[in-house]
Amino acid sequence: MTEPAKFENLAQVRSRIDAIDRDIQKLIAERAEFARLVGQVKGPLRAAVDYYRPEREAQVLRMVKERNQGPLSNEEMLRLFREIMSACLAQQEPLKIAFLGPEGTFSQTAVHQHFGHSVNGLPVGSIEEVFQEVEAERADFGVVPVENSTEGSVHSTLDMFHDSSLKICGEVELQIHQFLLSRSGEMSRIQRVFSHPQSLGQTRNWLRTNLPNAEKVAVSSNAEAARRAQGADDCAAIAGQSAGRVYDLKVVAGPIEDRPDNNTRFVVLGRDLFSPSGSDKTSLLVSGQDQPGLLFHLLEPLAKRGVSMTRIESRPTRRGKWEYAFFIDIEGHVEDEPVKAALADLGPVSSFVKILGSYPKAVLSE
Repeated sequence: MTEPAKFENLAQVRSRIDAIDRDIQKLIAERAEFARLVGQVKGPLRAAVDYYRPEREAQVLRMVKERNQGPLSNEEMLRLFREIMSACLAQQEPLKIAFLGPEGTFSQTAVHQHFGHSVNGLPVGSIEEVFQEVEAERADFGVVPVENSTEGSVHSTLDMFHDSSLKICGEVELQIHQFLLSRSGEMSRIQRVFSHPQSLGQTRNWLRTNLPNAEKVAVSSNAEAARRAQGADDCAAIAGQSAGRVYDLKVVAGPIEDRPDNNTRFVVLGRDLFSPSGSDKTSLLVSGQDQPGLLFHLLEPLAKRGVSMTRIESRPTRRGKWEYAFFIDIEGHVEDEPVKAALADLGPVSSFVKILGSYPKAVLSE
């Protein structure tokens, strides 16, 4: 990064900033033209979803992070470039992204963090509906929560993968800050607290200490909690600040999450598998006949081929009594040779293997 030139007065500094702004605007317009050229090279495609390539976006963002030498943080630089890419892609047609609504949820924040703001968000009433909208092609992609660092897995998401044909094609890691919101802004009035079950769990100790006598009511989303809290001064919601702005609620207290490292991982749902990005994960659903050492036999092919496992979770298959399947996340892409070999070895020792997706790792600002 070159050192800024020395200037004698503020007018000269502002004049130089204006010149830089003109150059930036010209370069963004040029980038948009080249993005349009990419579409022309690919030929006549049906819709925006045909132009979107998550592996390419991940590669671009990694390069942005590698090049950054300040003074802006990695987080700010990544956010700026996401928005540039989002706007360039929307020249064809904005992507349609389904998420757990209503407006103001953390899922909506995850949509914007991953896709930028130049998309059409489709808020729906449940995680199941997110899957349905993408499967029916009414949405190009969907975003659903899959696990929280405090409360663990989101079982309603995992269970949908048993029968769904959708693929995971991206992931988003979002730091979650919970706030107590109400119409009056006065804690002494609060007798009932609405929130999503996960958020109630993430703030359990704070609630026990500060509102021990208030009724805790679980609802479908934090934004729905904020909507309900809008109706009475003795009600409050636990939600993000964005929900407070949408529903005109005041911050009573916050952040109130019990753990400062409270993060939620979301996955992006699509209809296709995409190419490797160079730094990927693969998610699997695996089961086998009940026998001594079953889990060892299912994991041994990964160890033998040098494939690292980053997460494992067991869930009932709902196909028979005491039958379980394992959700497994591993390092690498299904097109990588070690992963390909491990999956081939896994076939004979399992009764069922389903590739839920191979996708770029979340590009984090750290």
